[in-house]
Amino acid sequence: MSRIAKYPVSLPKGVETNIAADQITVKGPLGTLVQPLTGDVTIELQDGQLSFVPANETRHANAMSGTVRQLVNNMVVGVSAGFERKLSLVGVGFRASVQGNALKLQLGFSHDIVHDLPEGIKAECPTPTEVVIKGSNKQVVGQVAAEIRGYRPPEPYKGKGVRYVGERVILKETKKK
Repeated sequence: MSRIAKYPVSLPKGVETNIAADQITVKGPLGTLVQPLTGDVTIELQDGQLSFVPANETRHANAMSGTVRQLVNNMVVGVSAGFERKLSLVGVGFRASVQGNALKLQLGFSHDIVHDLPEGIKAECPTPTEVVIKGSNKQVVGQVAAEIRGYRPPEPYKGKGVRYVGERVILKETKKK
């Protein structure tokens, strides 16, 4: 059995789960998430805890038991507490603002970038150079943050660009005469 799949997932108060043959649905105060399943993993609900067991003794089923366990754990955390990713804009004149369901970015180009946010994702700008992406689906929150960072990733000489908070950018030495 996978080392990760050995640990059960506890369901906090207010979180409900529905296990079907081909999908699992987790419902909580922050929304509802659905994950499709294959027949490689058996999920059991006992005393408010979900346990994951490989359906057969193949190596693929063993690996999928740990994968499915972690995906379901992310769903439970997402619908109960939510996920967030913070971005920082480093550069002269780099600004961000929220306009309805879109994020307006000024990143030194001749035009402003308007990034439409998918359903279930919210953005906040506590300061003009900080962006906080929030949502219940960890994969979508990370993907939106990566797309925003992709407009102007940090360059290696001055470090200007969009970076994750806490990201360490290694600066290169400039050319010597």
